[in-house]
Formats: sequence, structure tokens, C-alpha cells
Amino acid sequence: MHNLNNYLAFLNLRDIIDIAIVAILIYFILNLIRNTRAEQVFKGIIILLAFMLISQFFQLYTVNWIFSKLITGGLLALIIVFQPELRRGLEFLGRTSTIKNNFGPESDKIPATVSEICKAVASLSRQKIGALIIIEKKVGLTEIIETGTAINGNVSSGLLINIFIPNTPLHDGAVIIKGNIILAAACFLPLSDNKSISKELGTRHRAGIGISEKSDCLSIMVSEETGSISTAEDGAISRYLDIDTLESKLLEIYSPQLENESPLLKKLRKWSEGNEK
Repeated sequence: MHNLNNYLAFLNLRDIIDIAIVAILIYFILNLIRNTRAEQVFKGIIILLAFMLISQFFQLYTVNWIFSKLITGGLLALIIVFQPELRRGLEFLGRTSTIKNNFGPESDKIPATVSEICKAVASLSRQKIGALIIIEKKVGLTEIIETGTAINGNVSSGLLINIFIPNTPLHDGAVIIKGNIILAAACFLPLSDNKSISKELGTRHRAGIGISEKSDCLSIMVSEETGSISTAEDGAISRYLDIDTLESKLLEIYSPQLENESPLLKKLRKWSEGNEK
């Protein structure tokens, strides 16, 4: 306690800024790996570090040497294994644009865009036509877009429905939407290798989850077997949604007013809306 008081006595503004920057970096890293395969590996690294400190404290030199070599040699292996996650983090840092910025002066098109997407999904669900729609947020999907066919057309329910009609050239694959523009169709997505995903989910759902693990996008999936609507964010899937729930999710992404709202205010707003109903 005495040492702590001595340290606090010599603490200056530069030290506080230094600590704050480190805290923000740790928070950013933890946020980045949350709900990804890197999360479990990160926990493993923490356990290894703990064992190394314990072995150092008890002067177990051989054990300490083994753990230190494991950590040092493992850093290069981690960079190779988790290259997609690292790239995602760098892309996130390099991108300051948001959905609001994607619209620019045409922000009045936000409700219409959400309405057109919901109309298309409702129609596809009713007809049991399989669909996979990806809403790009801050992390760019250029590599994914390049695997498909460029569209660059305004979002409309008719266009979305026609794209996914069976046996048409563009029906097999994902549609990528940025702002109020359909960028591309028939895009190939990475499949999730998460073993906890239900066996009843097919390739379309695994692809929707897979891309959400590697970017901050929203994936919308329509099952061709049941017509059920699902979404995926941050590697987590939400199933059996109705159109009202989907509309709420989309408005949270697209609405400039809600974009900068804190998590606490979002919860209070949802609670208030629920009471009004």
C-alpha cells in the first residue's frame, strides 16, 4: 500500500494519458476478437502467461524456459493463423466511413431503402425462395464483391426478388448492399467453421455466419426449405425473425439518429417502445 501511495504521488498527466491509451488498445483488441475463434486462443495465451509468471515466482527455471519459448515462437504462428482477424482489425482502423456517410446528401432515402429490403425479404420468405443479402457497414467487402457480378443499382424489392429467382444467372450466391446501392450479386462467401452451428443449417446460413465473423456486416438469410428469416452479426445467428424485427435491425444500422446512440440509450429506447406497445 505504501508503494502504491508513492507511485500515485509521482503520477503526472503524461502517465495518465499513457495508461488511458493502453486501456483503449486493450478494449479495442477484446472487442475485435469477441465471438471469434481468436477469443479462445487469447484465453489460452493468458493462461500460458499466468503459468510462466507462476513458474518464475517459484524459480522453476526449466518450466519457465519452456513457456517463454512457446510464447515467443507462437507469436509468428498466431500472425499466420489469424491473418483474417488481423486484416479485419486494420481495415476497421483505416475506415472512418459509416452507413450515414455512404448515403451522403441522400439520407432521406434511408427509410425507403429499409422498406425495399424488407419487402423483398418478406416476398422471398413467402415464396420459400432462398436468399442471402449482406449489408456492408464500416469494414469493406471489396474482395467479396470481386467474386460476383457488378450491379451498382439502387436498392429495390423488385430487383432483389428477381436476382434470387431460381435458375437465373445470379440467384446462386450473395448480394452485397452498401448504403442504398446493390453493389454486386452472385458473390462467394467464406463458410464458417464454427462446430457449434446447428446441423440443420445449410451452406447459405454457414456463409452468412462466416462473412459476419470476418467483418462487421449484417447477413440476412432466407431458407428455401422453410422460408424462415435469419440474420447473423459478429458470428452469432438469430433465427425465425419476423419482418418487424428485421426492420428494427436495419433501422438501427441505417438511421443516423440511432447510429451514435450509446448501448444504454438503445436499451432504454427499446424498453420504452415495448411499453408503448
